[in-house]
Amino acid sequence: MTAIAESRESEFSSLGALVNRHDRDRFVTALFAPEHRRENLFALYAFNYELAKVRESVREPMMGRIRLQWWRDAIAEITAGKPPRQHEVAEPLARVIRAHHLSTSALERMIDAREQDLSPDPPATLNELENYADATGGALNLLALQALAVKDDKGAAAVAARHIGVGYALAGLLRATTFHARFGRSFIPIQLDPARHALGATVTPALRDAAATIAEAAHVHLDKARVVAEDAPEATLPVLLPAVLAERWLAQIENAGYDLFATRITRPDPWRSLRLFLAARRRRI
Repeated sequence: MTAIAESRESEFSSLGALVNRHDRDRFVTALFAPEHRRENLFALYAFNYELAKVRESVREPMMGRIRLQWWRDAIAEITAGKPPRQHEVAEPLARVIRAHHLSTSALERMIDAREQDLSPDPPATLNELENYADATGGALNLLALQALAVKDDKGAAAVAARHIGVGYALAGLLRATTFHARFGRSFIPIQLDPARHALGATVTPALRDAAATIAEAAHVHLDKARVVAEDAPEATLPVLLPAVLAERWLAQIENAGYDLFATRITRPDPWRSLRLFLAARRRRI
């Protein structure tokens, strides 16, 4: 646990350092994987970061679509057996895809979902938001299971991983409301926030209600994961642990009265490593 809490970038590969800088939470959960599997997770999480940053790194949606198409073409070339493109993430990702026969459809689904990031409009309904969370967080977790070479005879690992991916993504989107608002964006469904209060600087009763509804949906997914998690193989643990983080985020949001602009909901958790260590030791998420 001490090694996890005090890890420095210099102790890891350049890929691990990239994930450590930009997706610290997933980085820490990846450290619970066997050492020879960690780079696989780092490659996937770096790929996820590359897709997630597209919207904030372009001025025009067309440029974003071009970048996403670059990744579609790169994945197609990798699966066709062609040499991977010279890129700090594409090359290690190619090794993982080929070594573990990662699902091309799941990779493509992650890319397709990020097309929605380029739209100025929020999801229309809660169901659309959950589908987005499934296409990003859910698909990523299923790929992580493949990268860990998890044998899932009962199917419990896949069910748990997918629900955790959705719950984690929903909680993360709630926490990121202030960040998204700075860019004139909102992930709060129009069904729940027709007046687009999430784009404002202050919370409203309607936005609190919307946040509570999404938080409840996240809890439902996490609860569904727990029902089957005990039947998942031990190797699944790094993919299950994000549930611990998601629950903490949801608790912070609830304690803030569902004020999505409250600064305390994004404060780093000083006990994160300890929470994960205890959950891993007890095998309880």
